[in-house]
Amino acid sequence: MPEHPTLPLDDEGLPPEAQTPAGKRQQYDDLVDLIKEYADKLAADGASRGDLKVISRTIRELRYAFKVFAPYRRQRKVTVFGSARTPPEDPAYQEAVKLGRAFADADWLVVTGAAQGIMEAGHVGAGREASMGLNIMLPFEQSANPIILGDPKLVHMKYFFTRKLMFVKECDAVVCLPGGFGTLDEAMEVLTLLQTGKRDMVPVVLLDPPGGSYWKALDVFIREQLLAKGLISPEDVHLYKICDDYQVAIDEVLGFFRVYHSMRFVRNELVVRLNEPLSEQLLADINTEFADLLATGQFEQTEALPAEHDDPNLLAKPRLVFHFARRSFGRLRLLIDAINRGSVAAD
Repeated sequence: MPEHPTLPLDDEGLPPEAQTPAGKRQQYDDLVDLIKEYADKLAADGASRGDLKVISRTIRELRYAFKVFAPYRRQRKVTVFGSARTPPEDPAYQEAVKLGRAFADADWLVVTGAAQGIMEAGHVGAGREASMGLNIMLPFEQSANPIILGDPKLVHMKYFFTRKLMFVKECDAVVCLPGGFGTLDEAMEVLTLLQTGKRDMVPVVLLDPPGGSYWKALDVFIREQLLAKGLISPEDVHLYKICDDYQVAIDEVLGFFRVYHSMRFVRNELVVRLNEPLSEQLLADINTEFADLLATGQFEQTEALPAEHDDPNLLAKPRLVFHFARRSFGRLRLLIDAINRGSVAAD
């Protein structure tokens, strides 16, 4: 089973005294008390019943979704976006079926919006056992597909924003096939989160059917209207990959985790967990080529930091640790590519 990192309690890591069972319990209790405190403050602020209903429904939806996903936290997952209106005979549908089957064969779970079209196709390929769903309750075109219908891994949600949070929070990769406003919204939001560092780095593949031009046309727009006008940085175009072959998409995603495993912040340090140690030469080359990513100091290869002992399953993995300037996340993606390639020079 591909190993997914356990999500830490926060980005900063816990101090050693908080890593005891009693310390962890206190951390949980403190957060629960804080939730209660702010609920009381809402009432004291004179919030309307409508506002309170939004907060109440949001907490209920997220609580249930977290509960459903919790048993699968250690299994890699890919979120697949695409149109609910794509018919089974469409080449994009067929490509999504192949994609879902390939991910299931690699022991990944396939998470979709659980409806028809591309979402159904991903589940058809993956099969019920390897499928998870986040269905949005709409008055039209959004009933759950027969593959995931009635499965305990299916969550029904009222709000798009809670659903999108779960799509992005719980995944290790994103693959987008052609779709309408919703698909474009989901693709752009993921790229925005990566560009701004609000989501740990994951591979994003924009997958056309063979010979298709849907995402290729978007890439032209991004380069001619955004990049050429200085609205994004040159490195930002490395946050996504466009292809028209599901196997290329699979290779991109699985290759992302060849050496790179996961990342987390421990105070000012970015800790990159690795599946195998870097060579001395590669480490030296990284210090030269990617010095612009450093706020201070240099890249160092270490063991797990003391604050990471809240995740004992990953303690044995080597680390690349550095004081990240938290700028240019496109360059951070290029660093991960170099780590996986074993060389700072692109092929």
